[in-house]
Amino acid sequence: MLRYLPFLLIIALTIYAFIDCLNTPEEEVKHLPKAVWVFIILLFTIVGPVVWLFAGKQRTAAGGGYGGGGGRSRRTQWVAPDDNPEFLKSLRDEQEDKKDGEKDKE
Repeated sequence: MLRYLPFLLIIALTIYAFIDCLNTPEEEVKHLPKAVWVFIILLFTIVGPVVWLFAGKQRTAAGGGYGGGGGRSRRTQWVAPDDNPEFLKSLRDEQEDKKDGEKDKE
């Protein structure tokens, strides 16, 4: 089983790079058109995916979302409900409405 591990890792790397390339918007792809990158990833088994991961896509700095160093990307980032101020405000408003409704019934 262990002798198959390098082949499985190469296949996993190729699949990851292929899917990442397909999901990347055209304006974030660097140096070559997306179709050429897909061809390179599939044709050059080890080198293609590695080159895509290091040079083919514009990468943003980690933690660059809210108040961090880097600029915001064009895509909106998902925020957990407990970190989302709008969601927390809606919960507070809902609790206040329930309290007001209970006071009116009394």
